[in-house]
Amino acid sequence: MTGLLDAAPLAGLDLPCRSAINPDLWFAEAPADLEKAKALCGSCPVRAECLAGAVARHEPWGVWGGEIFERGVVIARKRPRGRPRKDATVAASAQGAAA
Repeated sequence: MTGLLDAAPLAGLDLPCRSAINPDLWFAEAPADLEKAKALCGSCPVRAECLAGAVARHEPWGVWGGEIFERGVVIARKRPRGRPRKDATVAASAQGAAA
């Protein structure tokens, strides 16, 4: 896989992970940054090969082939750190249901 990624620019292929201003975006902590990286992977010509290679290597984290890996498992979305926000509308409806 590394050979494919290294050879892509020589073959005229534009890989977002290689031409991005911030390559750390693919290993960011913030969920919004990871979503940006996933979006950039959408037009990558080697997306399928990248994903297959990451699965085969059991990549521990990062965005590979347009998917987020966390602890070696593909996840749909990364949750931000900390407790979830309390939603006022959910709390209000729960109080209304209890009354």
